Amino acid sequence: MTKETRFPGLGRRTVLRGAALGATAPLIPAATATAAASEARNRKATAGAASFRWLGTAGWRIDVGDRTVLFDPYLTRFSTGLFDGAFDPGTRLRTLPEVVDAHIGSPELVLVSHSHWDHLGDVPHIARTTGARVVGTETTYHLLVALGVDPGQISVVKGGEVLDFDGIVVEVVPSLHSRNKKCAYFAPGTLNSRPTKAPRTISDLPEGDTLAFRVTAGRSGPSAFLMGASDFSERAVRGLRPDLAMIAVPASTATHQYVPRLMRALDGPGVVVPVHWDNFEVPLSGSPVRDPAMDLDGFLAQVARASPTTRTVVPDYRTVYDADLRGTGPAPFR
Repeated sequence: MTKETRFPGLGRRTVLRGAALGATAPLIPAATATAAASEARNRKATAGAASFRWLGTAGWRIDVGDRTVLFDPYLTRFSTGLFDGAFDPGTRLRTLPEVVDAHIGSPELVLVSHSHWDHLGDVPHIARTTGARVVGTETTYHLLVALGVDPGQISVVKGGEVLDFDGIVVEVVPSLHSRNKKCAYFAPGTLNSRPTKAPRTISDLPEGDTLAFRVTAGRSGPSAFLMGASDFSERAVRGLRPDLAMIAVPASTATHQYVPRLMRALDGPGVVVPVHWDNFEVPLSGSPVRDPAMDLDGFLAQVARASPTTRTVVPDYRTVYDADLRGTGPAPFR
């Protein structure tokens, strides 16, 4: 079941509603947006409304009218041994097209936070088969080209860019990767040239610097802050004031005061949605299985203490969430 924790005094006029998809129909279209649609023929963004589908891990599908944006879409979810104590950095990369294609719709834009396999792994297939534009770091660019993606489809960014994709505005935010208990992380490093061989294993995909994104649907929003890892640059996120914040749950306390500092820097978002707390090596079906290393309940409690007016929504794979800035308060799930 999708869960919802409510807090009084929601300061921003954001409504997040959930509509169940049903286990056997993963691509039932989202409910019609409540805001008036712009002219369909030029595919402008719908003003003030968007729908969100959690793709597991840090991934999201955002639908704005008939347009689709993906963030960190990792759907194949193969086993590396990470969750059973036998992690193998030499695990071969793979993509299951039938699994990926069932969830992504017809994306025109793919945003990539960093280049680890559980964020980038399915992006080459998506880019090659849909023609979607990919926005990511220089490392992401070199890896994708090595994996057969047309260089002309890729927009390299560093952080600080504010890009207007015909009414969908993407602000690129310089960010940081999560740290484990030893203040380290898997496969660090960047690439400034194309690898001599196509990547074959998960260790062939280095982190390559990390980005976050603020995506705004049309001139009036809503805006969503999207994280792919549980660390951030406090100065870089200050002033963003997103309506929704999809925040990665930390696996350790290595980052000092992670939740309180982030809530203050974002100025208390109307809604916080925790991500990257599920076991991403089991199929994307049924309800999410928690990663035992992630203290999801503790994270929710920290958000409540740090930002009492923020509402938290624990997402489910089977639900489409509608966000409408013209709502008047916390909305029930239906």
